[in-house]
Amino acid sequence: MRKPSARDKLLDAAIALIRQNGFAATSVDDLCRAAGVTKGAFFHHFESKDALGAAAARHWGETTSGLFASAPYHDPADPLDRVLAYIDFRRDLIAGEIPEYTCYAGTLVQEAYGASVDIRDACASAIFEHAKTLEADIAEAAERYGVEVDAPSLARHTQAVLQGGFILSKAAGNDGPVRESIAHLKRYVELLFGRQASPARKGSAA
Repeated sequence: MRKPSARDKLLDAAIALIRQNGFAATSVDDLCRAAGVTKGAFFHHFESKDALGAAAARHWGETTSGLFASAPYHDPADPLDRVLAYIDFRRDLIAGEIPEYTCYAGTLVQEAYGASVDIRDACASAIFEHAKTLEADIAEAAERYGVEVDAPSLARHTQAVLQGGFILSKAAGNDGPVRESIAHLKRYVELLFGRQASPARKGSAA
């Protein structure tokens, strides 16, 4: 494995510190210290803290897309089972302290959406492009189960529930609210698609 570059270290430092402390409370000095690089190295790679924040959002989107692309929720043959397994996978990612499981893009855009168009657009891409990965499974499930569903809208709704749950957990100081939100999301999807009518589950409890 290649040794991380100064740019890579700064991207990772931005994701860690901004998730923990927020964007405004994270200084260039903090970022350089956490990354173990000089200010000269910082400004060689990024013209400003805003530029690093946006680049880190793009890096976050690329990194997490690999995680989700290889996740086991893609394995079930039934598209509804894949959607429900995705929700379970998001629940299982809730572990550790709040900064470890909350979304970098969601954290950043809540604070800086009005201050930087580049940050807003980078965060929007990370969040909405991820939502799009759910659309095909939702659309296939809707066709299979005979349910009228706007697949892109429902895909975005899953992200609204998750991001809202993260905010509530930050306010509460624990993971209870986000876990509760995910549980409600799963039950909503089951009811929406009539889980009891699943061909794979006829004659068994939902």
